[in-house]
Amino acid sequence: MAMDREHARQALPGSMKRVEEALSELALRSSTSPSPEAFASVQPFCVDTMTFPEWVQFVFLPKLEGMLEGGEAMPPWCDVAPMAEEYFRKLEQDGSLLIEALRRLDELVTAAR
Repeated sequence: MAMDREHARQALPGSMKRVEEALSELALRSSTSPSPEAFASVQPFCVDTMTFPEWVQFVFLPKLEGMLEGGEAMPPWCDVAPMAEEYFRKLEQDGSLLIEALRRLDELVTAAR
């Protein structure tokens, strides 16, 4: 059974926290923010100015948090986990913890629209 919009919105903060925890557990969490110029990127996922984990930490999660706090509608769909799969495919690091956390977040964002 599909989750209703309100329950999905209520579950989002916990799911976002799990993504943050996965970044930390995989030693991908950055202690310094990218430069202001990096945020000006017009490329999807800021691929030309940030690593994927930086984009998740400094762009994606703060944007979702702002939307939740502002009572804004969620995007009609969210599909970030495939980008995480692509990112880890190029590395010799197991990213399944982050991929699964993002997959769950994708489902919740889409259900919360």
